[in-house]
Amino acid sequence: MKVAIAGAGSVGTAIAADLKGSGHDILILEKDPDLFQRLRSSLDVKWICADACEVSALQNAGLEEVDVVVAATGDDEDNLVISLLAKQEFAVPRVVARVNHPKNQWLFNESWGVDVSVSTPQLLAALVEEAVSVGAIVRLLQFDHGRANLIEVTLAEDSPAAGATIADLGIPRDATVVAVVRDDHLVVPRGDTTLGTGDEVLVLATSEAEAQVKALLIGH
Repeated sequence: MKVAIAGAGSVGTAIAADLKGSGHDILILEKDPDLFQRLRSSLDVKWICADACEVSALQNAGLEEVDVVVAATGDDEDNLVISLLAKQEFAVPRVVARVNHPKNQWLFNESWGVDVSVSTPQLLAALVEEAVSVGAIVRLLQFDHGRANLIEVTLAEDSPAAGATIADLGIPRDATVVAVVRDDHLVVPRGDTTLGTGDEVLVLATSEAEAQVKALLIGH
């Protein structure tokens, strides 16, 4: 897979290093010449010193051949422009954008060419909630621009799901149990998997199905 990453800050270079280690073809675009010169020798990927907000720079980088673009700069306006150009001008199949300020989250949608947006503050908040919340829904990840979520519920003692099998719960069609974590061990869920108090149940559900999932795992 060929991935272009805009922004050679700590986030961009960390993503590049991980993807490079997984065998992907990585291109980094960085407009700051000083940062470009300082970092290019530290990571064995293709480097281009250019402003990813300019169409000509993206053309020279061959963005039409890229499978994924990651807009990872520290500026939300730049990330939106990069996302829009990648999608509209170069028809990149998948565009992932970094959200630096949560107040701008609402802008990062398909109208700006963004397929997936990642907000670090929101992820951290979700992880904090996941660590302390029992008997409550915690939204870990959003998909399809918020129309679907990966949610986690730690079953409380009074959960209606405790002692029931997944097949008996009657999970709605627009939701599926994707994993159960029990005593720090992953349990691959099947229909005959019996849930218990303290289980961390991960469910992929549409927004419309969340209320029913909540009723099944938490109660009314």
